[in-house]
Amino acid sequence: MPDLGPLLVALSDPVAGVRQTAAIALGILKDVRACSTLAATAQDPDPAVRASVVDALGAIGRPESRPTVEHALADPEASVRAKAAYALATFADARSLPVLSARADDPDREVRRAVATALGRIGTEPALEVLGRLLSDAYDRVRREAVLGLGRAAGAAALDRVRPLLHDPARRVRVAAAVVVGRSRDRASVAPLLALLERRETWEKPAVLVALGRIGDPAAVPALLLEAKNPAHWVRVCAVHALGEMRAAPARSVARAHLDDPAWSVRGAAAAALGAVGTADDLPALLAILRDEHPWPRRGATYAIGALGLTEAAPRIREELTDPAAEVRLAAVWTLGRLGDDGAREELVRLLYESRPNPEERSPLPASSDPSPLVSDAESRLFDATVQALGRLAHGASDPLIHRALLDVRERLSEEDLERRPRLPLPEIELERPPTTVRALFDTAIPGSGDDEEL
Repeated sequence: MPDLGPLLVALSDPVAGVRQTAAIALGILKDVRACSTLAATAQDPDPAVRASVVDALGAIGRPESRPTVEHALADPEASVRAKAAYALATFADARSLPVLSARADDPDREVRRAVATALGRIGTEPALEVLGRLLSDAYDRVRREAVLGLGRAAGAAALDRVRPLLHDPARRVRVAAAVVVGRSRDRASVAPLLALLERRETWEKPAVLVALGRIGDPAAVPALLLEAKNPAHWVRVCAVHALGEMRAAPARSVARAHLDDPAWSVRGAAAAALGAVGTADDLPALLAILRDEHPWPRRGATYAIGALGLTEAAPRIREELTDPAAEVRLAAVWTLGRLGDDGAREELVRLLYESRPNPEERSPLPASSDPSPLVSDAESRLFDATVQALGRLAHGASDPLIHRALLDVRERLSEEDLERRPRLPLPEIELERPPTTVRALFDTAIPGSGDDEEL
């Protein structure tokens, strides 16, 4: 446990910059021991310090800090009020609704934007009513946050309010509305979404294409086929993904045709789409993609092999457990578990001991010729995915090596680690399975085992 003493003392330093730096550092550490001292500094004479203090209290997220943060919503400085509203978004406490509602007409647009974010996180009916008023705000970023906040409600009344925003003059608002109606699978939005695709501008097309794929209306297929030939690779990737997600009749031929696309993102989407619409006859093509120079197509092909249940490819997928890209290793772990490949037992046990249960970890995704590599959180998902995969192996429950390893590793985890929600690969998230805990993940992997069981 770090010594907070020097940072807490620095909150009283005569130099404002030192006080602000200390507050920022305490927010990064998120140590609850700092809350009372930070709260006492919330009335600092320097607005930059007050803003950083409020920001730190929000990052730590202790409920007892809420009154201090609410008081900061009345600060004379707009930057402090905005930080306070964002901090209240992390608390998402309906008791903050009165003070937030009072700031829905704040003269500063960034404050109104932060208020919209907080109201969306609260999500109660009174909060949604205030968000409805903010849909007509003059600032497009406020309208955008109001649309996304209403989208979290996912009810018919909220959709009725969001759907007209598909025609908003600001494209970022239209994109937010597309995200919401797509997530809600709102068929009434298909016609305006198709109208958006007819625009020459490509900026908002990806969100529209993803929305149409989620809604799954066959009326969108011709437009999706057209956009799959778009010169912009960021449009092609979403069109291919959408066709695969809706399992449209032409999706398989489109996916196969794009396995040789010049853009790695499109090749990856095409390989992944075959997992939804492909057949066993696509195995040679998927195995060829495993040799792609970029990890994203290798990742997509690996997931596709697992989704299609192509057990004959298991020996080749085992080789991907040592791929330099964590995204590919994660896909291989999921696929080997999905295939029930007992031949991977020793390698998966090794991964179980080597991977770290750290849900915050992110790392660059290696890309051979890409000057701006993606940032991936796959490394943080490997531990949970390996636990799940070991439990899925054909002889996992009765295998002494697997059984002993799972019991041993579970014994080493803290209660906090065991009670957090597991971070699993994308195919598991898309299945929309009920949320569970890491403890439940182990219980499923070790049927009938108790905490005191020994081999």
